[in-house]
Amino acid sequence: MDILQTIVENKRLEVGRQKDAVPLESMLNFGTHQLNRRPSSMRRALQKSSTGIIAEFKRRSPSKGWLYPDAKVEDVVPVYEQAGASACSILTDSEFFGGSFRDLRTARELVELPLLRKDFIIDEYQIYQARALGADAILLIAAILTEGECRKFAALAHQLDLETLLEIHDESELSYLNYDVDMLGVNNRSLGTFHTDVEHSFLLAEKMKQAAGQGSDAPVLISESGISDTAIVSSLRQSGFQGFLMGEIFMKTKDPGLSLRDFIKEITV
Repeated sequence: MDILQTIVENKRLEVGRQKDAVPLESMLNFGTHQLNRRPSSMRRALQKSSTGIIAEFKRRSPSKGWLYPDAKVEDVVPVYEQAGASACSILTDSEFFGGSFRDLRTARELVELPLLRKDFIIDEYQIYQARALGADAILLIAAILTEGECRKFAALAHQLDLETLLEIHDESELSYLNYDVDMLGVNNRSLGTFHTDVEHSFLLAEKMKQAAGQGSDAPVLISESGISDTAIVSSLRQSGFQGFLMGEIFMKTKDPGLSLRDFIKEITV
């Protein structure tokens, strides 16, 4: 069994426990304040940004272990915003990434940035949950869904005024693209082995552009994982990408917000 299968099996058990403990109606009642809030557009934020950086808050990963075990959202995410991040990705998986629902709720209270709930979405319950926690967008991973599930989940997200980031890893998964996908991302890290290679984005760039099409409704292209220097960001932008999801490069330092600020300065010089 690869890492992704292990994570998904655990997630199914986890979501089942959550649904038993907090039924959907109760969960929505708890999230009334956020449900009354109009979410921000992550897609538009990336289109308008000169850097397109989606700064990620995560404490650990299955491949690297703990990056910053004591990291606090209140110390990192507001500084991400001040440093010039276009959006922020918040890991809510606890078992494998050290995240929590509290991280997303706290981030929502502290910043105006569009927030992506980054988790392994396998059930409609999690989409309602994301909305109630204050997310603006959700991640849909093609490798763990059927095409039918992807369409259903993306449509539900739009009904709830959430945007969707569809994550693929190879060309065959471009068939998952549908009208309710706002952003199309390629993960440079294999979710089976966790091997990372940014060249993966360059190899898929043309196919992604063809699948996304052109025009105002075309999904924004995003490169995810393994991006470590400004030259790569510039090259990816020239290849058609407008968003760059980056986490470990910042979270492995003592001051992630300051690291982001320095990184952005190099891009904009």
